[in-house]
Amino acid sequence: MAPRNMNTGQARVIDPILSTHARGYTNAEMIGHLLFPIVSIPARGVRVLKFGKESFRMMNTRRAPGAETARVQYGYASDPVALQQDSLEGLVPWENMQEASAVPGVDLASGSIEMVLDVIALGREFAIAKLARDPSKYGANNKMALTGADKWSDDASNPYADIQEGREQIRRRIGRYPNQLTLGPGAVSVLTNHPKIKEQFKYTSADSITLEMLAKYLKLDKVIEGKAVYLPENAGDDADATDVWGDDAILSFTPTGSNYRIPSFGYTYRLNGHPLVEQPYPERNRKSWMYPVTEDWSPELTGADAGFLFQTPV
Repeated sequence: MAPRNMNTGQARVIDPILSTHARGYTNAEMIGHLLFPIVSIPARGVRVLKFGKESFRMMNTRRAPGAETARVQYGYASDPVALQQDSLEGLVPWENMQEASAVPGVDLASGSIEMVLDVIALGREFAIAKLARDPSKYGANNKMALTGADKWSDDASNPYADIQEGREQIRRRIGRYPNQLTLGPGAVSVLTNHPKIKEQFKYTSADSITLEMLAKYLKLDKVIEGKAVYLPENAGDDADATDVWGDDAILSFTPTGSNYRIPSFGYTYRLNGHPLVEQPYPERNRKSWMYPVTEDWSPELTGADAGFLFQTPV
């Protein structure tokens, strides 16, 4: 028997509402979109737009009468974007929906969509972190493996000097300084408690060092903490979760906004109109409503020179 509080026709009516809700929903624990901004693309068959060094290359632009005009190319089409599709259904039993309909402010349809979006977002966060933390993606001079007393967890280390070295290397490669530092919780803890950094604030603040204070000290626009954790799919509920962002630190130049024509460390390409909440449908055998969500996306490292990786700082 179908639930009294919703029929198939009504489900079709709320479908656009759920889609709008899905596109506006974000999980505050996820930071991948801050490192690889999300940009919409019109079709699956497009190519990554990458950039060369033309913007700061000395060129001979002088022209004699009758001579040809020099030309410079803006970006170039590189590898094709291989969008991957995530699809998951939220299940809401009819009994639960009937009971929730009697309580003002309880919307199980939106709640189920948010749960599905969180699962998909965690997979995307993991993929972005894995790509950004891969040392093979960086040039030899755009990464630093910290060992022994150089680890930021050692009081004798000098994180400020290391990060300034990374800043200068990025500037040498792309002509501009990085604007953000991405950290896992362990790296945040050692930096905000490092004696050399605490020394800088002992006369200006009695409070704990915040990410905003750390960013100003390190000459960055912002410092971002990746707090997300994950469990392997078959792990038990009593297992300890693992930090998605580990203990690495990533300096990057990442523009604000979603204009993929600006050179950036990376972008997350997503198909126009996604995430897409498909038409909910009743599954009579489960006596439940199903809310399918589909998202086509792909994280792409579009400018490795705009990033600097600090490995094992903790």
